[in-house]
Amino acid sequence: MMRVATDVGGTFTDLVLCREDAHGAITGVSTVKVDTTPPDFERGVLDALRTADVAMDGLGLFVHGTTVVINALTERKGVVTGLITTEGFRDVLEIGRSNRPDLFNFAFRKPVPFVPRHLRREVPERLDVKGRVVREPDLSGLPAILDDFRAAGVEAVAVCLLHAYRNPAHEAAVAAEIARLWPEVTVTASHAVTREWREYERTSTAVLSAYVKPAAGRYLDRLRQRLEADGFRGRAYVMQSNGGIATLAAARANPIAMVESGPVGGMLAAAALGRLIGEPDVIALDIGGTTAKCTLIQGGEPRITTDYWIEQTPRTPGYAIKTPVIDIVEIGNGGGSIAWVDAGGALHVGPKSAGSTPGPVAYGRGGTEPTTTDANLLTGRINPDRFAGGAIVPDLPAVEAAFARVGSAFGADAVATARGVIRIANANMVNALKLVSLNRGHDPRDFALVAFGGGGAMHAAQLAAELAIPRVVIPVHAAVFSALGMLMSDLRRDYIRTRILRLDTAPPAELASLFDELAAEAGADFGEDGFAPETVLLTRHVDARYLGQEHTVKVPVPAGPLDAVAIADLVEAFHAAHRRAYTFALDAPVEIVNAHLVGVGQIAKLDLPPRPVTGRTVETARTGARRVDYDVDGIHDAAVYDRDALEPGMTLDGPALVEEGATVAVVPPGWTVRVDTFGNLILDRRTGGTPER
Repeated sequence: MMRVATDVGGTFTDLVLCREDAHGAITGVSTVKVDTTPPDFERGVLDALRTADVAMDGLGLFVHGTTVVINALTERKGVVTGLITTEGFRDVLEIGRSNRPDLFNFAFRKPVPFVPRHLRREVPERLDVKGRVVREPDLSGLPAILDDFRAAGVEAVAVCLLHAYRNPAHEAAVAAEIARLWPEVTVTASHAVTREWREYERTSTAVLSAYVKPAAGRYLDRLRQRLEADGFRGRAYVMQSNGGIATLAAARANPIAMVESGPVGGMLAAAALGRLIGEPDVIALDIGGTTAKCTLIQGGEPRITTDYWIEQTPRTPGYAIKTPVIDIVEIGNGGGSIAWVDAGGALHVGPKSAGSTPGPVAYGRGGTEPTTTDANLLTGRINPDRFAGGAIVPDLPAVEAAFARVGSAFGADAVATARGVIRIANANMVNALKLVSLNRGHDPRDFALVAFGGGGAMHAAQLAAELAIPRVVIPVHAAVFSALGMLMSDLRRDYIRTRILRLDTAPPAELASLFDELAAEAGADFGEDGFAPETVLLTRHVDARYLGQEHTVKVPVPAGPLDAVAIADLVEAFHAAHRRAYTFALDAPVEIVNAHLVGVGQIAKLDLPPRPVTGRTVETARTGARRVDYDVDGIHDAAVYDRDALEPGMTLDGPALVEEGATVAVVPPGWTVRVDTFGNLILDRRTGGTPER
């Protein structure tokens, strides 16, 4: 039996294949990396399956991570969408929030709504803040609205009515009537996507979900059909942004939950790896071909947030998506990020990427603009004989000429320019790492850095040195680690309800009743997926705040009855959590804003097997030496090792390079490397190492 996970990135599509014997024991893990094939992303997935020689009739589990949702949003490749809302609230989407990411940025631009005003329509109806009916919905004008939508080429309709998070009855009635009058159109009701309050965020989430729903549905349908045409009869799942997987049907019904489908697999794998090796506090860094992503993991668990925005920059607040997402910071710096010079003569790296076609200059596919990958090649960090796993003979003269051309703008030669590109790329990634650590009150020195993706191992040690992080972990299968993480995931659903409850006045039974309601909903949903109630793990959380505050802190709710003693313990837990987040606690009433129930349907997951030990010495893994530019650490003759030949217990010192199929670990002077039981590389800083320049 086989299990497969595929991760579609902006540049490459990764595959991890796990083979098991009849007893479920792992007999082998293999990996494949192929070009991503936009706009037909499923073609890249099938290319990866064929390259891995997967026998589809023996494939029992298929897990898929995709960028189709985020790509449709950022590239504006969704469908024409209409919005129906409560009378008087047509412009909520355009008004947005008054907060600005940079108060003093005079280049501020309000984001352009995904639905123009002429496609935003109203129906007379009203609920009060507690969900009680003030005015029944009048649907007599709906046929005329839909006629206008048809004439405008609308393919999807979002419905977001006032206070529907508390009582979805009116919204459900409007959605049902639209489906009756116009069966062909895609309808998304906000309560089916989020049951949290905040009118703008709910409207934005419903609109963005409707905008991508047809495209995501077509993509998942094509993928399923092509898999089944090749003989697949196993279970298929899609990675969700909350760190769990969902069935294809569930993903199709709620596509916005896939907005960070690919990156979270790696973050989840980093958390699992940290727990396995005794490093529960880690900063996970994924450097791919197009972007770099990072998150902070504390106590072995990544932070889940519903305060998620896309396209947020100092110039614009971006667009809100109220769906559970692992808290990730993402920047446009990866191996394919293009180096360019602005009008003032300053060198930049990214966010534009060369992708896989034409790709970096070294690919020889017509690319003329140098990238971070080209810089790592020219400085000796990447072996030209093993470039792209040996599949490509790099065009080194073209790479040198490209950097010389860029460097002529400020009087630098090709190698100095390449060194500058690496330095700028590292500075950009250091800023991202600070956003998830220092900017949130965490000292990077208290964490290990788990680096993966095609570029993670190349940059990790220098990034760690900049932030005084003492340890770096380069995991096994680092280049496809996000796909590997998908095989470590359970099926997960999050149930969130806004209900304002003061813990000093509300009876404990009121909160207990709310959690019972969520548990019943979870039981029904997981039952549809074939999970018996006893196989579903339910954990409770609340989003709480001090009375009068605006924002909340998430606090776990202990198992057991919610009586007066449990509520008192919950209040104390909130004080402690608030103190950790903001360094202080108040003698003030505590109120709950949201009840949050997490349901996990456990499935058989991949466990990393220990690596065998033969007793060989580390010298047997050494393949030679190469002159390498380590930037501020100087130019050195670095020993080169084959990672596949390294065994647990082996150690080596920098300057060194540890090469594997699709990446290379750059070990600067002053660092030691130890191979752990599972084959992970553990890099620790030491003293010594004298630069040659």
